[in-house]
Amino acid sequence: MKKTARMALVAGCAALVLTACGDRDDSSGSSAPDEETTSAAPTEATTEASPTEATGNPDFKACMVSDSGGFDDKGFNQTALKGQTDAGAQFGIQTAQVESTGDDQYADNINQLVQQNCNEITTVGFLLGDATLAAAKKNPDVDFAIVDFAYDKAPKNLKGLVYATDQPSYLAGYLAAGMSESGIVGTFGGLPIPTVTIFMEGFRQGVEKYNEDNGAEVQLLGWDGKDGSFTEDFEDKTKGQSVGEQLIGQGADILFPVAGPAGLGGLQAAKDAGAKAIWVDTDGFESTEYGDILLTSVAKGMDVSVTEAIKESIDGTFSNELFNGTLENGGVGLAPYHDFDSVIPQELKDKIEELKAGIIDGSITITPAAG
Repeated sequence: MKKTARMALVAGCAALVLTACGDRDDSSGSSAPDEETTSAAPTEATTEASPTEATGNPDFKACMVSDSGGFDDKGFNQTALKGQTDAGAQFGIQTAQVESTGDDQYADNINQLVQQNCNEITTVGFLLGDATLAAAKKNPDVDFAIVDFAYDKAPKNLKGLVYATDQPSYLAGYLAAGMSESGIVGTFGGLPIPTVTIFMEGFRQGVEKYNEDNGAEVQLLGWDGKDGSFTEDFEDKTKGQSVGEQLIGQGADILFPVAGPAGLGGLQAAKDAGAKAIWVDTDGFESTEYGDILLTSVAKGMDVSVTEAIKESIDGTFSNELFNGTLENGGVGLAPYHDFDSVIPQELKDKIEELKAGIIDGSITITPAAG
């Protein structure tokens, strides 16, 4: 089946839509412990007990496969895992995870969880799109949710969870342009895939808006709307640091890395150079050791949407209705300014709130990246 990773906004989507999709056997048929954490191609699982208060659905098992960035990526996978952990605590279910260390492992890792009699499997990342679709077709009695992927026509047991990250990235670009002292800001990505370039393009258009509003000429390095700087993976922090250093060497004093763990190298480059940065996926002030240089973060509510998808599966109301997180429904947003709250001019903060309102009411439109 031909698929596209469309990130277009879903009008009026204020929450996950609940639609019954038929009865299924919710028994796991497994004597597995409450929680299992498994590395790729494991020989045995490491187990932890679920919270003692979680006693509601002990036979239901929700599972998760990370992308190659791993669950300790300080952002994307880690936030999705929090959604599963929250579901375990709230609904009294079993949980299990497989952490991928390479792109060639996705199909096998998903199948491993199918064999563990998981009732619901969440896969994390655009790169798992093909493997997740194949598994969903082959296993119609298992519900699948995938973070950061949408299909033209998904099976009834497959839900896409996507996020309009270009919206808060637009605000972040405006903020970066307004706070830059050198008049140059920079961005770079992990891979040139839609779920990465959507951040970079929103950021670019935010910088352009600042220039238009203020008669300024702030320059963006690392992305021109079609091409840009990429580490070509999401794991290598050394590559991220090298790209960050290159951008800083060209004058950038604020960096916007969109590269998972590799992006942490960009934060290190910024810290070493006395520059500032903006993190992605989660609030980097809370999740990384670089909070002292972060103006804000472009956050995605992956934890909330993952928890809700699991709840639908437990309730028997799971559907293939796409979830799209927006500024309007709170699925995406800017994190607090934290230590920079008193540093960022109030006029700039007020303008960002005005722009946010304009995106929500439709008076400001962010066009998709080319290609």
